[in-house]
Amino acid sequence: MSSDTSTLSVDLGRRSYDIVIGAGVIKKAGALIKPHLANNRVIVITDKNVANHWLGPLEATLDAAGVDHQNIVLEPGEQTKKFSHVEKLSGQLLDAQVERSTVLIALGGGVIGDLTGFVAAITLRGLDFIQIPTTLLAQVDSSVGGKTGINTAQGKNLIGAFHQPLLVAADIATLATLPARQKLAGYAEVVKYGLIGDADFFAWLESNAKAVIEGDADATRYAILESCRAKAAIVAEDEKEHGQRALLNLGHTFGHALEAQVGYGDNLLHGEAVAIGTMMAFDLSVRMRLCPEADRDRVLEHFKDIGLPVGLERLADKDWSSDGLISLMGQDKKVQSGEMTFILMRTISQAFITRDVPEDDLAAVLDGYLSI
Repeated sequence: MSSDTSTLSVDLGRRSYDIVIGAGVIKKAGALIKPHLANNRVIVITDKNVANHWLGPLEATLDAAGVDHQNIVLEPGEQTKKFSHVEKLSGQLLDAQVERSTVLIALGGGVIGDLTGFVAAITLRGLDFIQIPTTLLAQVDSSVGGKTGINTAQGKNLIGAFHQPLLVAADIATLATLPARQKLAGYAEVVKYGLIGDADFFAWLESNAKAVIEGDADATRYAILESCRAKAAIVAEDEKEHGQRALLNLGHTFGHALEAQVGYGDNLLHGEAVAIGTMMAFDLSVRMRLCPEADRDRVLEHFKDIGLPVGLERLADKDWSSDGLISLMGQDKKVQSGEMTFILMRTISQAFITRDVPEDDLAAVLDGYLSI
């Protein structure tokens, strides 16, 4: 690969895999993918929006590498991440006579990656798959670490499996085709890595976030590389989220409840929900006298400066209640012995996991956001 491409590894013993990051990765993907194939056959799973831009270039590089390929093109959007599409996609794969040596390629954002990974995990009791993430959120978060799954009425990603990919190939050129709102939503997962454990990275983002969001190649590649480096280290230590991996859920306990209340779709993007949830986590930390107000205010100003949502004003017409949100939070995957798990803050870069949160404080923070 060229000098403007970076590679790092997720260290999981025999299941270790590389993350390749750079511009033009898709056009070289055939050579990256072929060494991972046992029977030289892949099925590319994507959505209509991504297919319009990137399916042709991917198929061209697979042809050049002599890889036999087919494709399945799905509808775009969060509504595809549900049981009916699991059934439909797995049926299409079985109709295509996949074998256990057939490799699936997820070409798309988090929805395609999560759905493809989950279907790979359960079809024929396990197919291998490769992630080619095409959104900022997927490149820095959902494509790395092996979490796969679908949404239900009860909450986000409550049905799924841990199923690691063979390879992650992140092409920053794909980000040029994203709407600005999608890029900004993806940035919420980038800034998370600075907030949970890297003060220097957060400081760098304060100066360079706009360059990342506007598509500066060097800034974007550095932000993705540092995000993936942080996630790879945590996943290698705690693959199945028995401990420190839960720190990656900063903002998510709140954010998933917001998404479940609003309904999964364009009203509230996942990254937007995470941004609001992150501010809720900081506010709760301040209320519990765990975190200085100055740190909360610094994060708040950064989010406002780049345009991330920090409240629910745009969704004021929704039927909100703190009791309703707390009930949804109680259905989170990380609940243990009936107690909700929260990622709270001591300072910027010092996140910690706790279940010791007074419900009165939680309700007070939520009520503050709902008084809109």
